[in-house]
Amino acid sequence: MPFISATVPILATATETTDSSMVLAAVLLSLVVIYFASKVGGELCNKVGLPSVLGELLGGVVIGVSVLHLLVFPEGGTDASNSLIMTFLQLTAGLTPEATPQVFAAQSEVVSVLSELGVIILLFEIGLESNLKDLMAVGVQAFVVATVGVIVPFAAGTVGLMTIFGISAIPAIFAGAALTATSIGITSKVLSELGQLNSKEGQIILGAAVIDDVLGIIVLAVVASLAKDGVVDVGNVIYLIISASAFLIGAIVFGNVFNKAFVAIADQLKTRGELVIPAFIFAIIMAYLASAIHLEAILGAFAAGLVLEETDKRKELQKQVIPIADMLVPVFFVTVGAKTDLGVLNPALPTNREALIMATFLITVAIIGKVVTGLTVFGQPGINRLAIGVGMIPRGEVGLVFAGVGAASGVLSKPLGAAIIMMVIITTFIAPPLLRFVFPESNTATNLDNNSGTTLAVETPQSVITTKDD
Repeated sequence: MPFISATVPILATATETTDSSMVLAAVLLSLVVIYFASKVGGELCNKVGLPSVLGELLGGVVIGVSVLHLLVFPEGGTDASNSLIMTFLQLTAGLTPEATPQVFAAQSEVVSVLSELGVIILLFEIGLESNLKDLMAVGVQAFVVATVGVIVPFAAGTVGLMTIFGISAIPAIFAGAALTATSIGITSKVLSELGQLNSKEGQIILGAAVIDDVLGIIVLAVVASLAKDGVVDVGNVIYLIISASAFLIGAIVFGNVFNKAFVAIADQLKTRGELVIPAFIFAIIMAYLASAIHLEAILGAFAAGLVLEETDKRKELQKQVIPIADMLVPVFFVTVGAKTDLGVLNPALPTNREALIMATFLITVAIIGKVVTGLTVFGQPGINRLAIGVGMIPRGEVGLVFAGVGAASGVLSKPLGAAIIMMVIITTFIAPPLLRFVFPESNTATNLDNNSGTTLAVETPQSVITTKDD
């Protein structure tokens, strides 16, 4: 999502000073609610031994469209009258009913942009924590895992919907495509919390999730073409394959040259932010380039982190990025939870019953289709194959993109669209506790990054994560 998109509605609608101040007030209140929900949810989950990211997602659900309606968004079908923040501003700050819809739209857009920035920072941080050599060492296994993780759920979902439920070809293909996604943001955050990011399993999951993201974009382009014209735009598909491959390879090759220049530049700068500001400039440029060639911006940010991981400034840069990530990353996870409408899971509504049946099928395929990917790992004796499969389960915001495109195209019926959303919800929320389960807390998991001397240990029984720099 381009950053300028947030400023245009604000400038267009906040023509008066009072309107502009109302937008700012609404955003500030939203951030208060987001941070409060993230901390309460994260702390509660930490106390019971669950990853804090699950608490942030659940905190978002509580303050979002499913429960309290404190943080709601227009793309979910809600309007300003459903937002308690807008109501609070009307009661306490003099927001007029006439200006409320415009303020609500602007506030939602700004929060969404902050959420996108949050996931970009998250993937940049994950790139800094990863090791390019280790990632490339498991590249073949990661590619196999990603490929199987796309083909199996796509084929099983598409064929099953057509044969069992009588869904026509194009909607079934679209739903099958939604099953191929993997949320790299959610999985990588949980792995980092568990101290498993640099384990063999973690590197395979991370590499496979990146490849899966690229494959998912290509699949989305194919099904979007089918939904629009009934035929596949072969030229567009070829373009995406070439551009994705060229971007990732180019980032790695370019990185070997750039990281030396980056250190030289950073050494010459003496004012505040001499290291972290150039790093973020580079990360944002890479994110922009990825977005400009129709890839995910997060892939560019991740590539930037991998490039800078190779420099001798990595440890210092990691420390400076952490507080920035602590401020922005929770916005992403809470927003994902806030946009999750659990109303589609209510069996009391007759319109939901058909969707629930299809959702049960899609959820089954979504879980099994990713878990089996762990069985394809070869040449790694003693590796935790179940953990690899479980790490590929969450669909998260990527699955919601598929659902959103399908809904906008009109190709999905309401029951099928709701079933896809249910699948996304369930796979997103079960993955963090399942990852905790498949990396048993009874066994202390220790990772040693040989390049930095940084040890991440998951202790028992409280699963306290400690970091020690030699």
